[in-house]
Amino acid sequence: MKRIVLKELRRARDSRVPATLVTDLSTGAQTLIVGEAFYGDPLPDASELEQVIDQVMVKDKGRTIEAGDSRIFIQPFNPPLRMMIIGAVHISQALAPMAKITGYDVTVIDPRTAWATEERFPGVVLDQRWPDEVMEETPPDRGTAVVTLTHDPKIDDPALEVALRSDAFYIGALGGSKTNAKREERLKESGLTAEQIARLHAPVGLDLGSVSPAEIAVATLAQATLALRGPRRKG
Repeated sequence: MKRIVLKELRRARDSRVPATLVTDLSTGAQTLIVGEAFYGDPLPDASELEQVIDQVMVKDKGRTIEAGDSRIFIQPFNPPLRMMIIGAVHISQALAPMAKITGYDVTVIDPRTAWATEERFPGVVLDQRWPDEVMEETPPDRGTAVVTLTHDPKIDDPALEVALRSDAFYIGALGGSKTNAKREERLKESGLTAEQIARLHAPVGLDLGSVSPAEIAVATLAQATLALRGPRRKG
């Protein structure tokens, strides 16, 4: 691996920026793609390469393709997944361990110290600051899902205002259609555009007929997975 490729790959990793390494297995030539930038050797000439790269990055799984006499290996380097759960509620108690098993770095954020306790969330990272403060310090990026579950506009709305202006791949909020209609009006008054507000998944979760907190957690994680891995990503 050329020094420039290794250097830029490390830079992308440290900055939580997705990168793709394309290797011609016939020659050993390597090209690193970070956004619109290319590092290393010239990119192999393959008509389907761009489409395959997109698929590899979405699925987060390497793939080898044939291009003439060459075999080309495409390797994704996506940032580790993160999930910011706003509200140390019953749904969060089920969602946090599920998300961890799926591969997310999970943080449960709730300024209500009586709720955000290690006893209620063993083994989960807790942050007892206001969520917008946490998210301003650690902005949601393309590898981040944000879920607001407190049902309290004082806590949820500021978090959503930050999340909807960010690159988060999934943003979900608890609440029925009437609650969401009022929430959308408040978000509009805060200066968010209709396009930004349309990124919000509310009511949160796929429509599975969920009733219990654990079932809502399953539906939420399923919807986040669809947003991440599905053929079309909302927002």
